[in-house]
Amino acid sequence: MSRNAMAIVSSLLFALLAVSLVVVPVPYVARRPGQTIDVLGTRDDKPVIGITDATTYPTSGQLLMTTVSTTRVDASLSLPEALVVHVGADSDAMPREVVYPPGKSVEQVESDAIAMMDSSRTDATVAALRAAVIPVTDMPRVDSVSRSGPAADKLKPGDLIKSVNGLEVASQQEVMAILGQHVAGDEVTFMVLREDQEVTAVITLASGESGKVSDGIDVGTGYRFTPQVEFGVDPAVTGPSAGLIFALGIYDLLTDRELVGEATVAGTGTIDPQGVVGAIGGIREKVKGAERDAATVFLVPEDNCSDLGDLTTPMTLVKVATLKDAISALQLINEGNTSEVPTCG
Repeated sequence: MSRNAMAIVSSLLFALLAVSLVVVPVPYVARRPGQTIDVLGTRDDKPVIGITDATTYPTSGQLLMTTVSTTRVDASLSLPEALVVHVGADSDAMPREVVYPPGKSVEQVESDAIAMMDSSRTDATVAALRAAVIPVTDMPRVDSVSRSGPAADKLKPGDLIKSVNGLEVASQQEVMAILGQHVAGDEVTFMVLREDQEVTAVITLASGESGKVSDGIDVGTGYRFTPQVEFGVDPAVTGPSAGLIFALGIYDLLTDRELVGEATVAGTGTIDPQGVVGAIGGIREKVKGAERDAATVFLVPEDNCSDLGDLTTPMTLVKVATLKDAISALQLINEGNTSEVPTCG
């Protein structure tokens, strides 16, 4: 092969390699600071947190839930894009499997994220009501219904179980104990609350695994309380990490002692019904997003503090392990007692 021919072939190979680097996806996703949302504010002229059937109080500051802008599950990055993201000051490239579970479809990933947001809202509401000393009653709840099981079209997810065969029940264990006294073919009557209306469902038990009877439902723990809480957050925002901020927003609206004052406070963290705060992903991007939007205080889950060791920010990074910690810290800050507030670092 002549030198000219070799040069042409080499040029073509180089061009193909360059094109492949640009168009071939790599197994990484980008994470950048996302939008912040004031949960004490409004969206489309409606409150982000709307409460009825309870006395609420005015607020004056901002309480920001923080988000991360992440490459969509159905999108990808090229190598040059991933490198740019990785070296960016406020962005990072994460292995795809860390963010999106392998083997799940786009629909499954999106459905899981929506379910986590819904659960987070319920848990935040319960934790906030308990912190505000507003009664909450635990009740057994229908978590899921088998499409081919005996309860199909009779019970629905979210139904709160009041009684089984006329016997009042207060827990999952009590429901299972009553069912355990029956055999396949027996009829069992459920009295449930569905959207505050009593509904009766008669179910014929089927044979289950290990010789047990099956009613075709999964039972978990639900809650009954008087205040009605509605959330007006952008439906595109999903996942569990706004739990702490939702709980603080509900608590601030339901109590007469203003929690945030005139400040702009941001934060993140999952929450459970007992008010325990859990760690989240993307903490660095969330801190940067809050700083961009003029927050002066950022509430950090205790287990995320180690992720911020070398991060420089003018905000006060408050360490919290529970909703009670967060409320106490914000009250101290509002009173000017910042030296008593636990911080990361």
